[in-house]
Amino acid sequence: MKKFIIAALPILFLGACTKDITSLNENPKAPATVPATALFTQGQNTLASNLSSANVYLNIFRLIEQQWQETTYITESNYNIKDNKIPDGIWTAFYRDVLEPFEQAKANFASSPTLAAGTKKNSIAIADIMQVYSYYYLLTTFGNIPYTDALNIDNKFPKYDDAATVYNALLTRLDADIANLDEAEGSLDNADQVYGGDVASWRKFANTFKLKMGITMADVDNAKAKSVVEAAVAAGVFTSNADNANFKFATNPPNTNPVWVDLVQSGRLDFVAGKTFVDALTTSADPRIGLYFTKDAAGGYSGGKIGTKNSYDAFSKPSVALTAPNFPGLLLDYSETEFNLAEAVERGYNVGGTAATHYNNAITASILYWGGTQAAATAYIATPSVAYATATGDYKQKIGYQKWLALYNRGWDAWVENRRLDYPKLPAPANPVSDFPVRFNYPVSEQNVNTVNYNDAAAKIGGDEVTSKLFFDKN
Repeated sequence: MKKFIIAALPILFLGACTKDITSLNENPKAPATVPATALFTQGQNTLASNLSSANVYLNIFRLIEQQWQETTYITESNYNIKDNKIPDGIWTAFYRDVLEPFEQAKANFASSPTLAAGTKKNSIAIADIMQVYSYYYLLTTFGNIPYTDALNIDNKFPKYDDAATVYNALLTRLDADIANLDEAEGSLDNADQVYGGDVASWRKFANTFKLKMGITMADVDNAKAKSVVEAAVAAGVFTSNADNANFKFATNPPNTNPVWVDLVQSGRLDFVAGKTFVDALTTSADPRIGLYFTKDAAGGYSGGKIGTKNSYDAFSKPSVALTAPNFPGLLLDYSETEFNLAEAVERGYNVGGTAATHYNNAITASILYWGGTQAAATAYIATPSVAYATATGDYKQKIGYQKWLALYNRGWDAWVENRRLDYPKLPAPANPVSDFPVRFNYPVSEQNVNTVNYNDAAAKIGGDEVTSKLFFDKN
């Protein structure tokens, strides 16, 4: 027996020598490529988390819009954006952690040998819609950004593209994506945590976002905006809260509501309601106040003074519903859509209805979304300070003010709208380091590494300052 084993050994070694020894470095438990669906889910999850986060190194827009106020650390509420490298956080969170996974997902869908052609086409289109959506936030935050060279990993020094040019390119991409959607074919199924792969819902989302993009550019190119808005509405936009794009966060970690992570799981006591926002709600007896915030120590509702340290125990806090681990991340909703339609009517666009009707629908949708009643919405809209016919100011002031209230917990979008409509006029914080920021500085990493292209981009937008107005902000 021993002789047999010894005699067999040369044969075994000979066989081993004929194999590629590089296979010894392969991990049989690790996939050679990440599935496209997993990459899509990763990108979608990170995108929703970025927009919902309360992390002061990433998303401080609730503070800028004075929806919330800090208790101990008051840097961000006083517009100190650069010291905590917030721009670096946003830049990385979008380019590396959102746009790149979507880009890889599209490539993997396209190269899949098993995916049906119709499913492949729908999946690529939906991933691209998510990229267009993501670029919108980078453009409206920074201005000129890397786009043409952005996702080329071999280019360490990407050039910056003109923001308005990129914006128009995104609208072209969005139209192509809408045209590529086929409701008779499959798509992403459960990999999509917003609509479960429902293609009809994604078509409506894309048209609704197209409406939003059109309204955003209205002051810089009214003719183009009119064309974009009218085409979107004709194709079909959101018509109820049932259409809302809610990202489904999980009840248990790790994919939980980032507000729960930042405020509850962390055990931190960093935020209370902002005085400016709470005062606006209480002045008009807004029925959302108890849906947005908890009661304060005295049994009423109050907010911390903007830009100062505040007692956590004394003031109202974000509501229990908002801080639940599975509270959804809202990417786009019916309330915002109706406000956009109200503005479109005022601008003379052919979208149907009256400005007052769309305005009322928007407020009602917001109240119902947060758990209020139709009766409460009807009574609130009848208040003279709220009613479209009697509320103070022109359409920009009326819509801008109510939109700000409805965009609670969507501080990023509230900031875009505040700059665009110039309402409401927010008071300065206690110790501001600058005027109200209308953009964010470019990341320090770009200044240090991509210096030539950074300097060129900064010069073209009037200087890398938080007070340099962006392409869409013309008022």
